[in-house]
Amino acid sequence: MAGHSSRTRRIAALAAMTAVAAGLSGGTAHAAPMPVPQDINGDGYRDLVVPAPAATVKGLDYAGSVVVLYGSAKGVSAAKRAVISQSSPGVPGAAEAGDWFGASASLADLDRDGFADLVVGAPGESIGSATAAGSATVLWGSKQGLVSGAALPTRVEKDGQAGRDVAAWSGPDGTSVLIVNDSTTTRLTGPFTRAGKVGSSTLHDETGWMRSAAFGDLNGDRAADRVLVSGRMGGWSGGLAYVNSALSDPFQSTHRMKGGDGLTPVIGDVNGDGYGDLVLGDPDDPGAVEGLFGHLGGAVHVWFGSAKGVSYEKAPMTIHQDTAGVPGGGERYDGFGASVAVADLNRDGLDDIVVGAPGEGIGARSGAGAVVVVPGLRNGQLGAGSYSFTQNTAGVPGGAEERDAFGCTVTAADLTRDARPELAVGACWEDGRGAVWVLPGGAAKPVFTSSVSFGTAQLGLPSISGTLLGGDHQQ
Repeated sequence: MAGHSSRTRRIAALAAMTAVAAGLSGGTAHAAPMPVPQDINGDGYRDLVVPAPAATVKGLDYAGSVVVLYGSAKGVSAAKRAVISQSSPGVPGAAEAGDWFGASASLADLDRDGFADLVVGAPGESIGSATAAGSATVLWGSKQGLVSGAALPTRVEKDGQAGRDVAAWSGPDGTSVLIVNDSTTTRLTGPFTRAGKVGSSTLHDETGWMRSAAFGDLNGDRAADRVLVSGRMGGWSGGLAYVNSALSDPFQSTHRMKGGDGLTPVIGDVNGDGYGDLVLGDPDDPGAVEGLFGHLGGAVHVWFGSAKGVSYEKAPMTIHQDTAGVPGGGERYDGFGASVAVADLNRDGLDDIVVGAPGEGIGARSGAGAVVVVPGLRNGQLGAGSYSFTQNTAGVPGGAEERDAFGCTVTAADLTRDARPELAVGACWEDGRGAVWVLPGGAAKPVFTSSVSFGTAQLGLPSISGTLLGGDHQQ
């Protein structure tokens, strides 16, 4: 990894951004992980979007970019890519220092034309005199890729940081919906037009400020169930999770998940019963409130779906590195659960849980990072058959170095149309700039020996310290 001295200026600026966000919300700012790949250009292959939210654009620090790696029968390569910023043709607005374009991203076919659209959050963007009001931009998919876009309506408020997270859904029920997290949460529902107009806009201020959002089907009705996760609560290890929060309930006691907190939600069918399950990463060490959720080194909580959805009152199943079958052991600052993804990597009909632990020490190298895969299970405690890998795993490019943060973001999907999901892993501080790994799917697990990695130079980004290529689990 590059010398620490070359990163001093940018690390100081990152710390300043964090301090501003903490003053707003009682927690840190948040950059969402890589979105689940979808087909942007309609060629039948899903495409991988890699954020670089702190990238320099035309000399402007932290303006931010995203990189699209287009899928193919041979996987993704740096040769077939697009680097997009607010200086790119067709992208609304203009690149400005501190915009953090790419701090969040999500893919869904919002205008229902058969091409996946990319929604990008820029929480540092100023709107008029409202500094750091934030913004959300949709880039429309097409045969030519992402060549045009529109600004979406969001609440304009000084330091509101709209776009700190975004979550998009285009479901089999014919609906399209988008969540934009700002100082609270804005929900936009379709129809979406190419001019950026929406069917309706709803402000969700009943739950307070939200850190993360996700959509999925928890009850098998093919419609979107909405998950909102608040910022860190004082003395707890994470934030509170709400499912389908309702404006009529000001305190959301009937919509808040009991028995666990966290920061990073995803939905997948972990037990193979046909209903989505809520998986919530809880990477913080236990807080000041002793015994209240959390686990040393981090944890993942799972609430199982059913025909009635998830049970708000039932405690989740919890997995951590001290769970039987899970490699390693819970240690302070491991960050197990800082990123989570779900995909059927072993092709047994159940989604496996991919867990990033970017703070995991590898030998004497603190913060080198690791990824743990927890196989889905029809009955019983999850954890059996789990395995982990790092940059020291045979076949994985590179080598584990201090503070790489390998696993700070993860995502998974079939990029080659061979029914074997690829796994993408970000290491936001690799060589001080960040990098992303793509591991091809295999018969039962990723094929480590065929893995490839991409750094800033390969992807056409300025090789400047603190770029956060691959996204960041927290800033």
